[in-house]
Amino acid sequence: MAEPEYNATGVRIERSLRSLTRAGQVRISGGRLALLTSYGREIDSAPLGAVEAHKPLFAARDRALAILNGNRYSLTLGARDRFLNAVQAARRPRA
Repeated sequence: MAEPEYNATGVRIERSLRSLTRAGQVRISGGRLALLTSYGREIDSAPLGAVEAHKPLFAARDRALAILNGNRYSLTLGARDRFLNAVQAARRPRA
């Protein structure tokens, strides 16, 4: 398996006010974004072209929003800007 382009652990993942995991993982690898539980089980994944990721207007600095397959996830990351930059960089076509 190829080395992931971005990997964050210890991520709190919530969906519609329900906490799915408090120590999850966000991984970008092979053109896909995957949300995983602390045990490595996949919560959701989608190709980066179909993923929307942005910072919420009124939230803490460490929060980010991701929309995968029509599902809206709230992510509490240590470094939100690194995640958003990684999504943008992975979407760019390689020359």
